[in-house]
Amino acid sequence: MMLSGNLLANLPDATTSEQFELLAQVRGVRVERIVSQGQATPAGQWYDQDWYEWVLLLQGEALVQLEDESTPRHLGPGDCISLPPRCRHRVQWTPPNRVTVWLALHIPVDTEEGV
Repeated sequence: MMLSGNLLANLPDATTSEQFELLAQVRGVRVERIVSQGQATPAGQWYDQDWYEWVLLLQGEALVQLEDESTPRHLGPGDCISLPPRCRHRVQWTPPNRVTVWLALHIPVDTEEGV
């Protein structure tokens, strides 16, 4: 587990599959670095999670489709998106010729307090 460093350094090879690295986990909150290069969610498949997810795009670009929106959102460096539980979404595109780096926070739902 990385304790300190540069999130854009020592990137794993993502040419054949998206790479996930757990950076921290405290009281159920997970922080991940995700590296993509041309990956997308398979057609017809949606992420439908029981937890909150906040995602920051650090490098590269992506198209993220929310099920209840007609057009995908284009994300570039510095763009973020907050996904509440049960928000069906998918990554529609990341560029195959460039590395895309995400920082994702997965936050469990506390049934008494909401978060």
